Amino acid sequence: MLTTAATTAAPRLPAVTASRPGQHAVAERIAETLRLLQDHVAITRRVVHTGEHVYQAGESFGSLHVIHSGFFKTVNLAPDGREQVVGLHFKGDWLGFDGIAAGQYGCDAVAMDTGEVWTVRYDALLAASTAHAPLLGLLHAAMSREITRDRDSLLSLCTLSADARVAEFLRAWADAMADRGLRNDQITLRMTRAEIGNYLGMTLETVSRALSRLSRDKLIAFPERGRRDVQIPDVRALGAYVQRSLSPNPTLQ
Repeated sequence: MLTTAATTAAPRLPAVTASRPGQHAVAERIAETLRLLQDHVAITRRVVHTGEHVYQAGESFGSLHVIHSGFFKTVNLAPDGREQVVGLHFKGDWLGFDGIAAGQYGCDAVAMDTGEVWTVRYDALLAASTAHAPLLGLLHAAMSREITRDRDSLLSLCTLSADARVAEFLRAWADAMADRGLRNDQITLRMTRAEIGNYLGMTLETVSRALSRLSRDKLIAFPERGRRDVQIPDVRALGAYVQRSLSPNPTLQ
């Protein structure tokens, strides 16, 4: 069931060719999520432009949001007034889980480019889940992925060097693109270097130096002076670089 100002059937996702293990599974999971929501819950579709909010911290919680297209970040406000990027989100990801417990959203969800979100009322989703069990499984799986992503992000901050953190950030972004059937040999960073540093717990200068060293080592390249586009000749090489940084044997560095 789909409700919008101009109601149109949402397109089914096309099949994609896997370039690494698990890519088909992710694409199929996203397609199944959108199909189940479309078939069983009333959905409001909304186009969100760069810098616009899906919701803001402190707003009353009533709905969850699924990204249908675009790139989004979640942001907390630090005690000193600075914004802290706490999450990056891509097509198929859910937004708003942090609002369930307290009854209000705990952070801002902001578009990093023009995208579309599907909004579903939480009470309607729970009601539909009692009638169609796969919806409840879908919701629990999305929550589990969010917990896992937060854990992995924390481990990265605690265990990786600055250069490896940046390499892992680029590898994860490239893999997210591949999972969604998009090219991952060149990605456009939707964040400034200051925002990347904010997200990774680093200064802008440290991020810039790390990117320069990764470029020097031929793991990435910048086709233009603006350096918002990043070429990644071999995503697996970035992953190998991260793994080497974790090795306790200096000879393997």
